[in-house]
Amino acid sequence: MHMKKLFTLALLINTACAFAQNMPKASNSPHVNIPHAPHQSTVSKDTTIESDTSKENKEPRYFYYSVNANVFVNSRGGAGKRFSPSFEVGRTYGIFDIGLATGRLNLISSGADTTRFLEFRPTINIFSKGRFAEALCIGGGYVFKAKQGLMTEICNSINFNISENVAIAVLQGYYYFDGTNSSRGTQYMGFNFTYNFLKKHSVNKQRKRAALVSDN
Repeated sequence: MHMKKLFTLALLINTACAFAQNMPKASNSPHVNIPHAPHQSTVSKDTTIESDTSKENKEPRYFYYSVNANVFVNSRGGAGKRFSPSFEVGRTYGIFDIGLATGRLNLISSGADTTRFLEFRPTINIFSKGRFAEALCIGGGYVFKAKQGLMTEICNSINFNISENVAIAVLQGYYYFDGTNSSRGTQYMGFNFTYNFLKKHSVNKQRKRAALVSDN
């Protein structure tokens, strides 16, 4: 009888331990669903908004510097007569650039008729796909001490963004020159190198990077 009671007691204790092990335990793990707990979601957002960033449409805004090397394709003369170097500084507002360019229409000046110019150049990005973009420029300026001093420009470019900071482009466009007694027009092909002044860990650089990879 004693052995029977001990066996029964041992069986009850063993059953109780097994039942206790199968019972759900309270946990601090975030993967456990707790009844009536409010649902929380984490939304990623920019932690730093720079003073030069548009908060409305989150477009990147930054300064840039460009170097242009153009060659006139319908002009007479050698390389010095056809080559037109220039550089441009400006500011980007999303898909719109506002720049100021200066340079020379050729490397040979003829008497008092100079070739140095100053030009205002607004440019708009009309199409983009990943790292590629197409832009349209309409500019206006003045050639110093030239007989045909008033200068206007229209051009389009195919751009490739090597990185967030560096871009290259191929350009094709027209210059029109007007003076008191004469006017003329000329066509050019060109190459452009642009550096964008973006801070290393800035929100603007993050948005520029997102724009480059969004359509890849």
